[in-house]
Amino acid sequence: MRRTIYTEDHQSFRETIRSFIEKEVTPVYDEWYEAGIVPHDFYLKLGELGVWGIQVPEEYGGAGIASFKYSAVMTEELSRAGVSFGGSSVHVGLCLPYLLNLGTKEQMERWMPGFVAGSEMWAIAMTEPGTGSDLAGMTTNAKLTEDGKHYVLNGAKTFITGGVNADRVIVCARTAPATPEDRRAGITLLAVDTSLPGYEVGRKLDKLGLKVSDTAELSFTDVQVPVEDVLGEVGKGFSYLGQNLPVERLGIAVGAYAQAAAAIEFAKKYVAERKVFGTAVASFQNTKFELAACKAEVDAAEAVVDRAIEAEDAGTLTAAEAASAKLFCTEVAHRVVDRCLQLHGGYGYMNEYPIARLYADNRVNRIYGGTSEVMKLIIAKDMGL
Repeated sequence: MRRTIYTEDHQSFRETIRSFIEKEVTPVYDEWYEAGIVPHDFYLKLGELGVWGIQVPEEYGGAGIASFKYSAVMTEELSRAGVSFGGSSVHVGLCLPYLLNLGTKEQMERWMPGFVAGSEMWAIAMTEPGTGSDLAGMTTNAKLTEDGKHYVLNGAKTFITGGVNADRVIVCARTAPATPEDRRAGITLLAVDTSLPGYEVGRKLDKLGLKVSDTAELSFTDVQVPVEDVLGEVGKGFSYLGQNLPVERLGIAVGAYAQAAAAIEFAKKYVAERKVFGTAVASFQNTKFELAACKAEVDAAEAVVDRAIEAEDAGTLTAAEAASAKLFCTEVAHRVVDRCLQLHGGYGYMNEYPIARLYADNRVNRIYGGTSEVMKLIIAKDMGL
C-alpha cells in the first residue's frame, strides 16, 4: 500500500536526512554506542541542516512549518538505519511544544537562536526518584526570594533523557504546597540554565537499551533561577504537562512503528544471506510465514500512525486517540521485533547486529510516556467505562 500522508517536500526531506545519516552518523555510530552519548558538537550539524527550526516560527529564525510530519520522517529514517541522534528527540519533540505554547516574546527571542542552531540543547525534568509516574507527588521545590527576583530551586530528578548534554532544562517544581483538594496544585515550570551554581548532573544511567541516548540524574542545591525564566503561569505547571502528552505519545507510536518496519528489513536481509543445511533461511516456509505475519501487523500500525499524524496536524488528535495509537503500535513492535530477532537465531542476540540493539531499544516504548496499562485506562475512560 502506498502511503498518502507525505508530499514531495516530505520525500525530499527524507532523502536529505537519509544522506546525512549515511555520511555523518553511520560511520561513527559504534563509537557513540560505546561512549553512551552523542558529542554535543554534533547537534550543531543538525542545526546547520535546519532540523531544529522546522516548527519554529520564522520571526525566531525557523521555517515556521507547523507539521508533525517532518519529525515522523526523521524518526523513520533513524530506525531504518538502525541509529539514533541520542537524547535530541526531547529537544524538539518534548521541549519545543512547551516553548511555542508558553514562551513569551522576550523568552523566545532570548532562547530560540541557540535552540535552532543546536548550540543550546534542551531537556525536561519531571520524574523524581521517589515518585515515578506520580508527578503530583513531586517534592522538588522552588521558593521565591524576598526581593522577588529569583526562585531558589532544591531537589532531584531522575531518568532525564538528554540530561547530560542539556544546556537548559525545563524543571517541574513546587512553588506552593499541594492542597487536600488538589494534589496537582502549586507546580511551576522553570527553564533552568544548567551552568548555574548548585545545578549538578549526577550519574549517566546505564540502561538496557537506548544506549546512545544520554539519560541522567539531576540535583539542585539552592539554584538561583531568575523569575524571567518561569515558563507559563506560576502554579499551572501540571495542567501544561497534560496538554503535551498526546503529541508525546504520538511520537512514541511513530517510533515503535518505524522500529517494527526496520526489524522486518533487517530480518529479510539476514535470512536471504544466511544458509542452514545448505539452504537460504529465506526459502523455508516458516520464515516466509513469520515475515508475512509481521508485515501484516506493520501495515496495520502504519495505518494507525498515519491517521494519528493527520489528526495531529489538523489539531484534532485527542488524548484517547493518542493513547490508542501508542498502545497498539508499541505492542505490535514488541511482537514484530521479537519474531524478527528469532529469525536471526543466535546472531540476533549479538549487539553487532542491529536487530539486537533494536530489541533492547524497543522495550521502553511500553513504559515511558505512560505505560500500556495507563493507555488502557485512558481508552476505557473515553469509552465511558
